[in-house]
Amino acid sequence: MIRDLFSASTSRLARATAAALMTITAAPLAFAWEPTKPVEFIIPAGTGGGADQMARLIQGIVQKHKLMEEPLIVINKSGGAGAEGFLDVKGANGDPHKIIITLSNLFTTPMATGVPFNWKDLTPVAMLALDQFILWTNVDEPYKDAKEYIAAAKAAGPSKFKMAGTGSKQEDQIITVALEKATGTKFIYVPFKGGGDVAVQLVGGHVNSTVNNPAEAVSQWRAGKLRAQCVFDSERIPFKTKVTETQSWNDIPTCKEAGLPIDYVMLRGIFMPGGVTAEQTKYYVDLLTKVRATQEWKDYMERGAFNPTFMVGAEFTKWLEAAETNHRNLMTEAGFLAKK
Repeated sequence: MIRDLFSASTSRLARATAAALMTITAAPLAFAWEPTKPVEFIIPAGTGGGADQMARLIQGIVQKHKLMEEPLIVINKSGGAGAEGFLDVKGANGDPHKIIITLSNLFTTPMATGVPFNWKDLTPVAMLALDQFILWTNVDEPYKDAKEYIAAAKAAGPSKFKMAGTGSKQEDQIITVALEKATGTKFIYVPFKGGGDVAVQLVGGHVNSTVNNPAEAVSQWRAGKLRAQCVFDSERIPFKTKVTETQSWNDIPTCKEAGLPIDYVMLRGIFMPGGVTAEQTKYYVDLLTKVRATQEWKDYMERGAFNPTFMVGAEFTKWLEAAETNHRNLMTEAGFLAKK
């Protein structure tokens, strides 16, 4: 009798122990990292420009599709040609609750100002796209193509035509200097805080031309206020759906077709502070992959005429290293490097 009771008790204990072990084995050993408080999304540029538009689109997609539990808070920090934003993220070493969208001022700002920052101070997350630049003029001006515009600028004499751009010694001014050197023209370069302001100045007739990104001037182009003269790339933009009544992005000739041997594309990428973990970085790679899969993102890529190249990891780092070298060469040629 005692032996039977002992045997039954042992059997129950064995079954309970086995069940407990199965429960422990089935449970995950660790939870994947995710934000535990609101995430700051820094824009090292002014409002209305391409970086600002893209960051706010990402914020909207994340919110609409509930891709994060915590909110994504967009903050513009454009001071010092974006140095304010870069230094803020550099100073947040190890903080996974802060990300930054970058453009080519990732390279040009420290080179031009000497500010103590380099992209290697941050953690690369992903290249979201490459952005184009277009030579824009006011539709009320008589120039039907880039050749006519450049000819008029040369005929007017040095520093008679105004070229508006975002910031000083950044992408827009680098392209302007390259245009001057390739054609023998000389513009008055007029800097503004963001691409939105630049487009407004051109529509208002306060400047003669801009080299805005497509997304920064598309609404004015669609409204018949601006003329797209040429795109600074080796190939035409592939999107063939009509944007205006008569033109698609693909109808815009390359500047090389117009006799201007200049091409330049700009990074649209996401970084985190230095000192974060691989698991934390992976969270944002996965988040951005989900963003890119939405129809809203795909529509934005076409609407803004982006090159939707996506890179992460070693491939992205290699691209960044090459881009840094290229920008140093461009900045040196333009005389824009900070004096030591």
